Amino acid sequence: MALVDPDVVAVDPAEAAVPPSSPAAAAASRTEARSRPLEVLVLAGGLSHERDVSLRSGRRVADALEDAGVSATVTDVDSDLLPTLDRLRPDVVWPLLHGSTGEDGSIRDLLELVGVPAVGTGSAGSRIAWSKPVSKTILARAGVATPESATLPASVFREVGARAVLDRVVDRLGLPLVVKPAKGGSALGVSVVTDVDALPQAMVTCFSYGEVALIERAAVGTELAVSVVDLGEGPVALPPVEIVVEDGIYDFDARYNAGRTEFYVPARVPAEHARAAQDAAVTAHRVLGLRGLSRTDLIVDDDGVPWFLEVNSAPGMTETSLLPLAAEAAGYALPDLYRAIVEHALRG
Repeated sequence: MALVDPDVVAVDPAEAAVPPSSPAAAAASRTEARSRPLEVLVLAGGLSHERDVSLRSGRRVADALEDAGVSATVTDVDSDLLPTLDRLRPDVVWPLLHGSTGEDGSIRDLLELVGVPAVGTGSAGSRIAWSKPVSKTILARAGVATPESATLPASVFREVGARAVLDRVVDRLGLPLVVKPAKGGSALGVSVVTDVDALPQAMVTCFSYGEVALIERAAVGTELAVSVVDLGEGPVALPPVEIVVEDGIYDFDARYNAGRTEFYVPARVPAEHARAAQDAAVTAHRVLGLRGLSRTDLIVDDDGVPWFLEVNSAPGMTETSLLPLAAEAAGYALPDLYRAIVEHALRG
C-alpha cells in the first residue's frame, strides 16, 4: 500500500497572487515541499450528547497517527477553532465529532468555507446520512431493504393526541417496534418496544434527544455492522462485525462500556449473507454520497436479506468501536490505515 505521495509539487505562495487568508492561499501553502511531517488537526469534543465518545475517538486516532509519523493535534470545537486553524495551518483536518454539528454537515460547511482538506464526507452527504428517514428513503429507492417505519414529530402528538397516534402506529407496523430519534447517534434515546403499554414512555425517551421520532418495525436476524473505507480506488467493505448484546439492545452503554457486548469478526453468518451485507454497505456509501469512511448498521435475516437500519458518516474510533476492529481483522495496521485515509483527503 502506497502511503506517501512523493509527487507533491512545491508552490511559491508569492506567485499565487491571492490574499494570505484566502482558501486558495491556504491550499497553496499546504502543497509546499514536505521536509516536515504531515500535520493533522483532529477535531474532537463539541457540545453534543456524544462529547465523551468524540474525545475518546479523537485521542485514539491522534495517537495512531503519531505512531505513523504524522504530527497530530487534538482540539475542541469552540470559539478558538478558527484562530487555531489560522495559527496551525494543518495539512488536513479530521473531524471526529459525533452528534449534531459534527455529523449534520455544519462543521463540514465551515471547513469547506475555510478551504482546508478534511477526512470524510462533505456537508451534503453528511446531512443525508444524519437523517435516518431520508437515508432510508433514498436507499429503499435504490433497492436496499429497510424496515417499514413512520416518522413523527413531537408536535403531531401534542396536536392530535398521543394515544390516537400510537394506536395507528401499532395497527400499521405491529410489534415489536424500535423507537429512535430521527437524527442522532450512539443509540441515544433508542428503545425496543414489545408491549404496547411501553410505547408512550419510549416516545418520551426518544423526544428527550430530538423533536422527531422514527418508529420502525423491528427487523429479526443477526445484527451486523459493515465499515467501508475508500482510499481513492473506490469504496471497499471491511469484514462484517457481528454484535451480540447480553440484554439484546445495543444501546449507548453496550457500545462504549467493555464487557456488555460480544463482537465476532468475521461474523458467524454464511459467506453469501456476509457478502450481501457488504454489498448493501457499499451501496449505501455510494448512493448517499459518502467519502473516506463510513459504517452501515444492518440486520441480516435468515434468508440472507440485509435490512438497512442506518449509516454513520463519522464512525466512532474508540477502543470498543467497530471500524477499527474490522480494519484489524482485515489485516490493516491502524496507524498505516489512518495515515492513508489522511493522505487520500489531502489529495482531494
